[in-house]
Amino acid sequence: MSHVNEAAALKQQQTVNDIKAVIADAEDVLSATAGQVGEKMDSLRARVQARLHDAKARLVEAEALLVAKTKAAARATDAYVHESPWVAVGIAAGVGFLIGAIVSRR
Repeated sequence: MSHVNEAAALKQQQTVNDIKAVIADAEDVLSATAGQVGEKMDSLRARVQARLHDAKARLVEAEALLVAKTKAAARATDAYVHESPWVAVGIAAGVGFLIGAIVSRR
């Protein structure tokens, strides 16, 4: 179950990174077109700026949610290990054995 949470967290982090990249690109486009004048251009620039503002606000919320979920998963893992330390040791030993077996075959 923890592996599923890790994969979801990684996917969410990638989404956050992608959104940051889109925001940065949009800001670059706005800067590059700042010298262009005209009613349509001014209107377009205003709409893009408003959407960027919204996107940044949602990005902050998404990052906060991601951090909260990551902390919750870490707490759950910690609690499980404390409740069942020998099971955790057994799982770790099994994973170590499998990795050792795979590496030794190469």
